[in-house]
Amino acid sequence: MRLIFIGPPGVGKGTQARRICDYFSILHLSTGDILRDEISKDSYIGQSAKSFIDAGHLVPDDVLLEIMSGRLAQEDCNSGYCLDGFPRTILQAEGLENILTDLNHALNAVISIVADEEELINRLVLRGETSGRSDDTADIIRQRLQIYRQQTEPLIEFYAQRNLVKTVDGIGAIPEITERIQKTIE
Repeated sequence: MRLIFIGPPGVGKGTQARRICDYFSILHLSTGDILRDEISKDSYIGQSAKSFIDAGHLVPDDVLLEIMSGRLAQEDCNSGYCLDGFPRTILQAEGLENILTDLNHALNAVISIVADEEELINRLVLRGETSGRSDDTADIIRQRLQIYRQQTEPLIEFYAQRNLVKTVDGIGAIPEITERIQKTIE
């Protein structure tokens, strides 16, 4: 099974992707985790990514496509995976289609998790207070939500044209949301 999770910042994509990956025994590939790993290594790509993230911007498409192309070609991806946080733009989605074609992989579904914007802001501010993430302040969150609406929301239509989108309500208890996603996929 090969899935993509799409949703605004704070909607619970990462939490739900991990739970769904455990349920279906597939690999969880979070671009956020991959980028944070590069940042913690203080690699060149990590330093570059951090400058964009700290300013509330997305990491450029070409950088993410290069990272994801190499990652998806690894053997552990052959039995299935869930992409969490990628793609985020139409250009990334088109690049991903090329990567998947080259690898003879096909997507099974795109899970679009939705929630009220004020709920998302409250969730992220709380997360920032407990995690210390530099991008979880109210101003940066609003900027990230605006970027999401402009650059990432169009992916829902992009994948709807391919009959892949499954929309799930992201409000409620974590297990409840996971169950909604499982039922939507199965």
